[in-house]
Order: sequence, then structure tokens, then C-alpha cells
Amino acid sequence: MKSNVNLPTREDVLAASERIAGLVERTPLREVEIGGHRLWLKCESMQTGGSFKLRGASNRLALLNESERRAGVVAFSSGNHAQGVAIAARRLGIPATIVMPSDAPRPKVEGTRAQGAEIVFYDREREDRVAIAEALAAERGAVVVPSFDDRHIIAGQGTAGLEILEQCPEPVHQIVVCCGGGGLAAGIALACPDADIVTVEPQGWDDMARSYAAGAIVPVGPNPPPTRCDALQTPRVSPLTFGILQARGARGLAVSEDEVRAAVRFAWHELEMIVEPGGAAALAAVLAGKLAPEAGTVVLVTGSNVDPALHAALVG
Repeated sequence: MKSNVNLPTREDVLAASERIAGLVERTPLREVEIGGHRLWLKCESMQTGGSFKLRGASNRLALLNESERRAGVVAFSSGNHAQGVAIAARRLGIPATIVMPSDAPRPKVEGTRAQGAEIVFYDREREDRVAIAEALAAERGAVVVPSFDDRHIIAGQGTAGLEILEQCPEPVHQIVVCCGGGGLAAGIALACPDADIVTVEPQGWDDMARSYAAGAIVPVGPNPPPTRCDALQTPRVSPLTFGILQARGARGLAVSEDEVRAAVRFAWHELEMIVEPGGAAALAAVLAGKLAPEAGTVVLVTGSNVDPALHAALVG
């Protein structure tokens, strides 16, 4: 694990909040009732680009120097980080190349391309996206912008946590967060030091939860099951995110595909919200009764970039 001296701090989150003010939306905190309990939904699905990813991308790219901006950036993502980087890069006048899986959801590909980013596709089953991105960056002299394994990305994502503290009309005791690589959860853990953090992953992709149990990083096993939660298909978390969450005593849960579908349906029929499967994982855990809601519970809804046909099938 990396030395604690390299872990981002709450001060990094506060600095990120000032740095990206005006570059991201202040997303709503919405009151809901589930099972007779009052909860709060932090609607990052309503962020520009359809997910929280713009926060970290904006913070990271804003810190590039002039020569780095001219050379451009390379990112790898199934879509939400791709769009976040593409939007931030367009706004700051930085060339962006995104390495995306060939099976990435169409809206995410189209949204990334619409921001002017170059897309390089790869085979998720046979190729290494990190190796491809690093080779492109070396060839072009560009900066690699990871989706979660970066202190400035984590700090930027944590600004959602600062908003939660400002917006919630009651003390925040528990925050439930969808988890892929853990960047959002780690950032929120830094921003909200007095809240319990619960991370939620798809079954078979719950490496963060298993890493908590083992006390060390455990990657996703061979041949993980298919999941509609493409945004949460991270094969291995990072020392940065795991280190922060482990130190905070975070706990992890896993949800099934049926539970995720129920959450997507609930968001649409009860709340009139479009939520992608990966963005609904935390809500799925609450609806399935996998944790006890308590006063001051906030649930992150993290993305809305779902293929319209898939969404129609899930909510129908």
C-alpha cells in the first residue's frame, strides 16, 4: 500500500471545491421515503455529462500546466469518466483521447464523441486498457488521467460530499455509495469524516467489499459474471481508494442484477428519474433491505447514461 503521506486529505477536497466552482453543477439532494424511513438521494445522475465523474476530471485537468495542456490527456473508461474528461477537456481547450471498450453503451460513446474527444476502442476480454492508454500517452507526450487512482480525481469526487453536508437538513450519519474503483466513496469519506460509509458493488464484482474483509486488496476473480452495471466493472481497486476507505472503517455490500433492476424501476416509476444500472446500485441495496436505514442516511444516485432501449426493457 502507498504511504499515508500520499493519500489525499480533506484539505484537498476543500481546495478542489474552490478550484472547480462554476465548472460543475450543484446537484440536488432529494427527500424520499423507503420502507417508512426518510432518506436523502444525492442526485449526481443530474450532473453535467450524466454522472459525478465531471467533478474529478475538472479538478485534475485544471491542475495541468500549459505544456501538459498542449500535449493533451488520455483516459480509459466504459463511458462516464470518458464523458467527464471529454467535457472538462473541451472547456479547457485540451485535446483528449479516450480508450473505451468496444461494448460500451451507445449513449456513453456518443456523448464522449460529441465533446470532441478521440475514441480508441479495445476488447474488454482480451486487451489491457491501461497498457493501451499508457502507450498512447507515451507516444504523444500526453498525461494519463485515471478514473479513480489519482489523488486529485478523488478530491474532486469528494466535492459531492461537501455539498451533502451543506444541503442535508439533518446530521449525516450514513452515506451509501455505488462503488467501482472507489474514487467517489473515498472522496466522500474524506469530505464527510463523521459519517459511516457503505460501498455497494454488483455481485461477483464486489472486490472492494472482499478487500475490506481480507485487510488487503483482493482483485475480481477470473470469469466474473456479466452485469448491466458497466460503470462498476473495475477489476481491481487502488491503494489510494482502499487505503482511505479501510482507514475509515467502511463496509461493503453486493447487489444482484434483479435488485439493480428493481432500483432502476423504482427511480423511474416512483421518482421520475432515469438512472443507469451502475448508478442505481446503492439505491438497490437500500430497497433490498441490505442495510438498516437510519436518520441522516444519504444514498448516492451516480449516473443516468443508459441506452434508451435497455432502460425501457428494465422499467417495463
